[in-house]
Amino acid sequence: MELVFALIIGTLTASGVYLLLRARTFPVVVGLTLISYAVNLFLFATGRLSTGAQPVIGSADTYADPLPQALVLTAIVIGFAMTAFVVVLSLRNLADNEDDHVDGHQGSRIPQPKSEEVPRQ
Repeated sequence: MELVFALIIGTLTASGVYLLLRARTFPVVVGLTLISYAVNLFLFATGRLSTGAQPVIGSADTYADPLPQALVLTAIVIGFAMTAFVVVLSLRNLADNEDDHVDGHQGSRIPQPKSEEVPRQ
């Protein structure tokens, strides 16, 4: 179970990094979301994977740590807010630059200086 969980976290992280390196805003937003999911799963795994364990100390022999669950719930809320903020920023970038490229330039559309614009010395 732990090996499958680690592979899922690694796959989410690798996919998120790949999408972050894309030059369009939508893949960057999806990449950030995948990385936040991977971090949430990692935080959840720090509380040890156990089934049927109670989160109250003293009422059973084994118990689940409630702190990682609280951290993951907080991270989900913060991640949702940050995703909404990044989507609004990307929409503003699209409206201002009429392109969804991350740096504002599309592949071959980088403006080249004209010969009369080059300063002569």
